[in-house]
Amino acid sequence: MPLLADLAAYGRFALGLPAFLRRRISIEEAREVVGRRLARRGELWLRLLRRGVYDNPRSPYRPLLTAAGCEPGDVERLVGERGVEGALEVLRGEGVYVTFEEFKGRRPIVRGSLHVETGPGAFANPFSSRYYHGATGGSTGPRARIHFDLDHMAATAPGALLALEANGVRDLPAAVWRPILPSVAGMSTVLRSRFEGRRLERWFSPLDRRDLRRSRKDRLATGLILGVARLAGSPLPAPETVPFDEAERVARWVRSALEREGGCLLQAAVSTLLRVALAARELGLDLGGATFWGGGEPPTAARVAAIQASGARYRPTYYLSEAGAVGLPCAAPMDGTDTHFMADALALVQAPVAVPGAGRTVPAIHLTSLLPTAPQLLLNVETDDFGIVETRACGCPLGELGLARHVRQVASYRKLTGEGMSLVGSDMVRVLEEVLPARFGGSPLDFQLVQEEDSRGFTRLALLVHPRLAAPPDEVAGAVREALREGDDAAELAAALWQQAGTLTMRSQAPETTAEGKHLPLLVLPRGARDEERRGVAAGAAR
Repeated sequence: MPLLADLAAYGRFALGLPAFLRRRISIEEAREVVGRRLARRGELWLRLLRRGVYDNPRSPYRPLLTAAGCEPGDVERLVGERGVEGALEVLRGEGVYVTFEEFKGRRPIVRGSLHVETGPGAFANPFSSRYYHGATGGSTGPRARIHFDLDHMAATAPGALLALEANGVRDLPAAVWRPILPSVAGMSTVLRSRFEGRRLERWFSPLDRRDLRRSRKDRLATGLILGVARLAGSPLPAPETVPFDEAERVARWVRSALEREGGCLLQAAVSTLLRVALAARELGLDLGGATFWGGGEPPTAARVAAIQASGARYRPTYYLSEAGAVGLPCAAPMDGTDTHFMADALALVQAPVAVPGAGRTVPAIHLTSLLPTAPQLLLNVETDDFGIVETRACGCPLGELGLARHVRQVASYRKLTGEGMSLVGSDMVRVLEEVLPARFGGSPLDFQLVQEEDSRGFTRLALLVHPRLAAPPDEVAGAVREALREGDDAAELAAALWQQAGTLTMRSQAPETTAEGKHLPLLVLPRGARDEERRGVAAGAAR
């Protein structure tokens, strides 16, 4: 039955694609849509809540609301008195929220005596119809798939178009350097660009089908999408394989676009953009006039500075596969991480969450869906991210439209991130505590993974192996990659990209311990707290 359901959904996707590609949205229409949604946020959410949760007996949120004694009328009164975010804060206090591990299906939802089992697809929008399944940016537990839906791409296009216009890049030639399917990032960018009326000239992919074992279905899907688009008179750029060590090819395209039209847009993961900037500097190419539109990883100050040294301008984005665009670039940013929260499509509250093993809490971001087209129905879902959320007048067109809330300095407190791909910490713990000791001896205390940033701004994952094991570095790194490749599509994508980029390295070094003597299998520290906490770890190791 799942196969038949997939085939039916893919058929609807193909049938809906020509109309999607032929449609265009104007700036005026985009402003009207976003403005109308901002004025009706409460109405939008209450309608989605009733239809997607209260009227859906399979929704995992229903038992939470019942246990909290919240009927539809109660939520409606809360929204009228406190607004959407105020109502969500009250609901969270009553236990109506879903933790990161619960959302990923790693743990059942437990609130006192309430016990709700969740499996793959538990939070999927039951009303999605024209979608294709793909992999998220990381491996997050039981085999789960994310889908990109034509209706949701159309619904979120107004905000994206306004962000492009505000930053002066809507009419410029563009390219994307993102992986092929099953990663959704590349294909969704290609499809959205056509709907938004942009000139996407090239699709560079760091991977080809030989890098991925399970590629037949996705290769056929790619051919189908590109073929349908061509027959519909809206041809899309086909993926061109450009490995990370050939970044100069992309840098030369950027330079040629600048010479032709004086400006261009390149969309990619932050570290991928950094590779282009470094390649341009080595070639002596001035990228002044180019805009680099990045996401997938925290844009640290070192990375942003290195990109800007090439002459290019950097603009950050904050996307989640389950939610779509959470934050899009401010045209008058406070720093290199500043985005406008897309309040027309989502609601956001923060709540303190303990960082595993670190002895501290962070204000974790919780998201709630407002649009009926959302690929996943979110209700106070913890995202594993934290950051600065503030309301201020920036003076840019997005702020003047009513998108006054900003999100910046976003970082993960549990995921390992590199090259735009991420793995949830608990997934790597299995490799560190089970796979490696079984193959190379020792115990779980002999292995540790540390997330670092090298002198050029690239994220590195350093695997520390106790010297007493005398394990061959190549074999240990190979064992980690092989264990990841045996996982799902997302884990395989991460392993392939990390191998090509040299993200994973090994050091013969005793694992570090905290000041309290704790051994953390993963040293993934929130940005901004890293130096202080690493000093604490070092002090603990010295005792």
